[in-house]
Amino acid sequence: MRRRPTIKDIARRAGVSESAVSFALNGRPGVSAATRERIRGVADQLGWLPSTAARALSGEGSATVGLVLARPARTLGVESFFLQLVSGVQEALAVRRLGLLFQVVEDVDAECAAYRRWWAEHRVDGLLVVDPREDDPRPALLAELGLPAVVIGAPRADVIPPGAAISCVWADDAAAMAAVVGHLHDLGHRHVAHIAGLPGLAHTRRRIASLRAEAGRRGLGEVTSVTTDYSDAQGAEATRRLLARECPPTAIVYDNDVMAVAGLAVAAERGVPVPGALSIVAWDDSALCRNAHPALTALTRDTAAFGRHAAEELIALLDGGPARRVEDAAPRLVTRESTAAATAGSRGRLS
Repeated sequence: MRRRPTIKDIARRAGVSESAVSFALNGRPGVSAATRERIRGVADQLGWLPSTAARALSGEGSATVGLVLARPARTLGVESFFLQLVSGVQEALAVRRLGLLFQVVEDVDAECAAYRRWWAEHRVDGLLVVDPREDDPRPALLAELGLPAVVIGAPRADVIPPGAAISCVWADDAAAMAAVVGHLHDLGHRHVAHIAGLPGLAHTRRRIASLRAEAGRRGLGEVTSVTTDYSDAQGAEATRRLLARECPPTAIVYDNDVMAVAGLAVAAERGVPVPGALSIVAWDDSALCRNAHPALTALTRDTAAFGRHAAEELIALLDGGPARRVEDAAPRLVTRESTAAATAGSRGRLS
């Protein structure tokens, strides 16, 4: 088997001491910029990579960050949001040759247990945390363990312990929902339903609150929110219940693309034309939305860039930077064939 190159090999090839190689490869002072560049070039030529186990044992870190997702695993197979998010995260980590340790668990208690285990085993240097919750135990735990982290989303400011190395990267969900309601209101819709995601998530509550506030401001007759597990099955079942009402909604907003496409299928099976009798809006645009028939109006954003920005914030924390709250670009509404003016009969009956 081919022997792995060592620091001694790099030092011999570059004509410097082993300590100079260590300083250069670990970003420490003690060598000139030109020497550092020459050493890194030799390391690349030899195919040298740091030993993760050796870094952990020496206290230099694991060169790995962690991401735990506490959601039902069955809901992740067709939802594009997390695939795009992780692709952006990986793009930023690859620049620094950092690995990503990913795990799916059933609930937040299991997520916290994973954090404790990774910390005890020196498995990760920092964490990316998704799905902020209203009563979220994770920031306090991370502060206690001393693990740098970036929360992807907008947790309440008071759940982040003072002085903790925890940054936040978030987008304005409330403004995005207000834009959706404004679009539907301008089309004459007065009875809007919202098929939301998991009830305990902070962004689910923000979207529900924004829907109600904007509906009240614009004088909509009725708004309804139904929480689900984000799956196509629950999205379809919630749609059936809404359309079976005596006064069904004329527009439905879905909290992900999978549920929106499932809702479109339910409308077809019930003989409800879209957009003739029902308008549909999806949160987080995807190929599913663009290739449905009719194509779905959707909130779109560069999800990969969102993930990349979160990973870059975590790298900044690992480099000793301060914790920050960073607002990313808000989702914008792209109108397609699934939204249209409410019919005159529906406007009169539901206003």
